[in-house]
Amino acid sequence: MTSHQTAQTMKPATAAKKLGVYLEATPAEFQEGVVSRTELTSLQTDPPAWLQELRANGPHPRPVVASKLGVSIAGLARGGVTEALTTEQIEALKTENPEWLQKERATQAEVRKETVRIKEKQKEKEAQRADQSRGPRS
Repeated sequence: MTSHQTAQTMKPATAAKKLGVYLEATPAEFQEGVVSRTELTSLQTDPPAWLQELRANGPHPRPVVASKLGVSIAGLARGGVTEALTTEQIEALKTENPEWLQKERATQAEVRKETVRIKEKQKEKEAQRADQSRGPRS
């Protein structure tokens, strides 16, 4: 019996997400087809001109916009940014530095600090448990 291996494929939306690009800005052939894992790997390792252009200038999907601005996706929504932005638009927002952006960056910084604090506390608890388990036995 011979086994036929079928290539794993994904929807264009999934591939665009993995590539970090805005699906609606990709070429029609990309949007209308399916992408195999091999094709995805090829796009990641040797990106064609259209992919290089999208990554450099956008429009960028919201997760990328949020990352470039140093805020959360929810923070973008609270600031009224619901659409994909180009690199130029992101830079303009950074330069303008509106009040909502300042507030969201501060919020994000607090979230990061709290995350670090929680991780450190967890490590302390794990160390205490390890010490107790190695402690004297009667």
